Amino acid sequence: MLTNFKLLTFALLFSFFTPFAQTNYIFEIDSLISVKEPRIFNGVVLITKNGKPQYSRAHGFKDITHQTPLQFTDQFEIMSNTKQITAVLLLKEVEKGKVDLKFPIKSYLPNLTQPWAEKVTVHQLLNHTHGITDLEKPLLFEPGTDFKYGNLSNILLGKIIENVSGQSYKQLATELFQQLGMKDTFCYSKENKGKLVTGHMVNNNVFSTVDESFINDENLPADGVITTAKDLSIWNNQLHKNKILNFSSYRLMTTPSVMSQHDVFGKEKRGYGYNIRIVNDENVQYFGHTGLGDGFASLNIYIPESDISIIVLENQMNENSDLYYYFETEIKNIILKSDLIKK
Repeated sequence: MLTNFKLLTFALLFSFFTPFAQTNYIFEIDSLISVKEPRIFNGVVLITKNGKPQYSRAHGFKDITHQTPLQFTDQFEIMSNTKQITAVLLLKEVEKGKVDLKFPIKSYLPNLTQPWAEKVTVHQLLNHTHGITDLEKPLLFEPGTDFKYGNLSNILLGKIIENVSGQSYKQLATELFQQLGMKDTFCYSKENKGKLVTGHMVNNNVFSTVDESFINDENLPADGVITTAKDLSIWNNQLHKNKILNFSSYRLMTTPSVMSQHDVFGKEKRGYGYNIRIVNDENVQYFGHTGLGDGFASLNIYIPESDISIIVLENQMNENSDLYYYFETEIKNIILKSDLIKK
């Protein structure tokens, strides 16, 4: 009887503590975004598994001036996470036979007069190994020999997409969003801002609003997509389950073709594909990217083995570069160590 009692006691204790262990990440993230040092969190967080929300929070204000609380359905500028969408739109033109990744960009941008336009390939624009820093200057390095991240490559990719398709970048992106059911996603314009929240710059936890966006028609392919956390989870679900690109294109996009370093993903260089990072951390492989600027910050991560999305959207950008992506990094680390992950 004593043995059975002990077993029963153990079973009861196990059933009590297991749910707590499984939901501990909720407590950790809630605690994290509630603190005010070293900085204040202002944004939304969405964690999904198998397409279903596991954690969703909106914390802070749409506009610090009016102190209007954020809603989970509010729209944010995602800045460089736009580049992933540009890579997909370009690869869809590859699938149609209109673009060859190995061809020099001069083939698709005949107005470029610089000698390097005959050397730099479309592939090198996609993985930032092109060496272009200015359209009027020589290359920083021989194409394909180094990595230099920037917006210019995606501005050029946008022009290639428009030239070969005969449609504007905005038209093609809008059609894709509609096709995928991303009803709250669009390309920024001064005339139509939808439910876009206000961006803020932060200095020593003092917020100031960003009144003028630097997004324009030219840099849309680099920084111009506006979306919600929910729509980004739809994007992840469609992209990483081969519902947008064919297998060959998707594999090209998500296979490392160069190495680069970013503090959110560690101090070591990690794999980089077509506007997406391929990372192995805590023995978990995942795809991810960040976005920063205009008073906004974003993180979008997808873990294929566990079918998990980690999405953090903030309408604030710290003036102290040491605090860029502070919450994004911490939330990512919490989930990677949580019971949500299948080790």
